[in-house]
Amino acid sequence: MTSEHAQPRKQHFDIIVTDGFVLTEFAAVVDPLRTANRVTAQPLFSWTFRSAGGGTITSSSEAILPTERFAEKPDADYLFVIGNTDPDAPGLTLGNVINTYTHRGAKVFLLAEAASRYIKDKGSAAWGMSTHWENSALLRERMELLDTDNALASGDGPVVTCAGMNATMDVVLSVMGQHISSAELQTVVNIFLHEQIRDFGTRQPFGGTSAATTGDADLDRAIEIMQSRIEDPVLIGELTTSVGVSSRSLERKFRTFLGTTPNTYYRQLRLARANNLLLNTTLSVREVGLASGFAGGFSVLYKSFYGITPLEMRRRRRRQKTWKD
Repeated sequence: MTSEHAQPRKQHFDIIVTDGFVLTEFAAVVDPLRTANRVTAQPLFSWTFRSAGGGTITSSSEAILPTERFAEKPDADYLFVIGNTDPDAPGLTLGNVINTYTHRGAKVFLLAEAASRYIKDKGSAAWGMSTHWENSALLRERMELLDTDNALASGDGPVVTCAGMNATMDVVLSVMGQHISSAELQTVVNIFLHEQIRDFGTRQPFGGTSAATTGDADLDRAIEIMQSRIEDPVLIGELTTSVGVSSRSLERKFRTFLGTTPNTYYRQLRLARANNLLLNTTLSVREVGLASGFAGGFSVLYKSFYGITPLEMRRRRRRQKTWKD
């Protein structure tokens, strides 16, 4: 934090995007910086949007962003690499670019899929790094022994791997707090109606098995257990015993707060996991079913929910990716 009378040095951010970048993460980086410049006595933050080839880049929600090429000798204080809807996007392979920034003293923040690519490239040296919980699940299926962290962010020297999505704002606010006063930072937090800046070590919901927030402690505990037992589902009877409520009471809570039954909610959680694996890994349909807790009848159940078989869904996604490429 700067002292009251110090003249803070302006901080520059390079923000790297690739086609299909996540607009939520992009806004969570740029908007707090922009707002801080308005709140503080003098603008302290500047930024440049960059991509490998420069020119216009399109987000996953079809917003178009003008960018500049990568700098040969970057002078940014911070580099943020925005995640991508495609975890295998080749534009996220940025090892040499990252090294260029860190060698010149910049702090690098990799969000979601960008963090996943870095983790994948690091291999066994990536133990304890963070990415979004969906990407963690994919990495565990692709790299069996890999154990990622489910914190919002984890440091690896000058490189910080992050969950991305809405947690991006927590990361950016923490960085800004090193350069503006506590009062100025709190004003920015209040403008965004952001109740508090979550610590990097905060666990991610679902993948990090943090408690849900329905407002009912028993229901939150039941959901937490379900989330932690996707591959090896717990019986509802065992679940009620662990939570300490009756089956009727638990069902009433699910219907009151979520409008569904415990069995239906649990099945949909597991199907969501299955769909993620189906579309983003090369696991066979049977392996996807097993990894999602369906020992048998997976294809029939999947079709009853999505209206299409797992194989047809996978072929459709491949055709869509080929058409976009």
